[in-house]
Amino acid sequence: MSIASDFYVARAEASAKEAEEATLENVRLRCQRAEAAWRSMADRAIRTELSRRSHEAEKAQQATQ
Repeated sequence: MSIASDFYVARAEASAKEAEEATLENVRLRCQRAEAAWRSMADRAIRTELSRRSHEAEKAQQATQ
């Protein structure tokens, strides 16, 4: 995983913990929305990194042919 995706996952986990500890419903909901957003960003960063690696591997393979 990349540094960005690691950061996003850490923020999502922190938001999840804040949601669990929240006593007010609106705070809990806000934290849950933040967690979902951070997880979405992490997923996107991971997919981008995997796509980049795949593209680089294809490019390297074509260069050796």
